[in-house]
Amino acid sequence: QVQLVESGGGLVQAGESLRLSCAASGRAFRSYNMAWFRQAPGKEREFVAAITWNIGREYYADSVKGRFTISRDNAKNTVYLQMNSLKPEDTAVYYCAAVMGPTPASRLTTTRGYDYWGQGTQVTVSS
Repeated sequence: QVQLVESGGGLVQAGESLRLSCAASGRAFRSYNMAWFRQAPGKEREFVAAITWNIGREYYADSVKGRFTISRDNAKNTVYLQMNSLKPEDTAVYYCAAVMGPTPASRLTTTRGYDYWGQGTQVTVSS
């Protein structure tokens, strides 16, 4: 069982940056693939970024590639999402997700591929 707690959301202006954090409970954090998803009002939850459990391979949605960076600190049981050059269309509730590795790469970008979810943190980008 893994519990995930996100933090770092807030209200920023377009072009500014935010860093989200997701703290995980448990001693097996380094064995989990970790990801960020987001959900805007009236829309489905969508994949943002993922990082694998073993070699730390990163995956990104096309809409955030080059602006967002996912990273993890296994010593702190924490995964981060650095978000730069934020746009109003990035406004959403951002969720952290986890699944124990190994996992087929095709599942890492889907909500079905994850077993554990945080409660979410709101990110609002004003124009």
